[in-house]
Amino acid sequence: MKNKRVLVDHYTYRVTWSAEDEEYVGLCAEFPGLSWLESTPDAAFAGIRQLVADCVADMEANGEPIPEPLAERAYSGRFLVRVPPETHRALAIKAAEEGVSLNRLVSARLANEAVR
Repeated sequence: MKNKRVLVDHYTYRVTWSAEDEEYVGLCAEFPGLSWLESTPDAAFAGIRQLVADCVADMEANGEPIPEPLAERAYSGRFLVRVPPETHRALAIKAAEEGVSLNRLVSARLANEAVR
């Protein structure tokens, strides 16, 4: 296994404003149950990174499996999505109207959503 510090640095972190808490909240995608609230974005980022490091250390000490960073996972670019038949039909019609394949239409829409 890699050095835990390096592993912790490879996780996917995000800092966002919490209107409910009126503070910045640090989050880690690989540990969805963890969060850290602080008055500044930098402090929230430092807090969540330390919390994840502590959690990883605890998991190692207890022999628990440690989540692999999303950035280090291999992705094939393929996944199956089930939708209602009406949605499938509507998307097929839209793709035909735009002169593109259903795959191209859905891929472009997903890509647009991913960067928002």
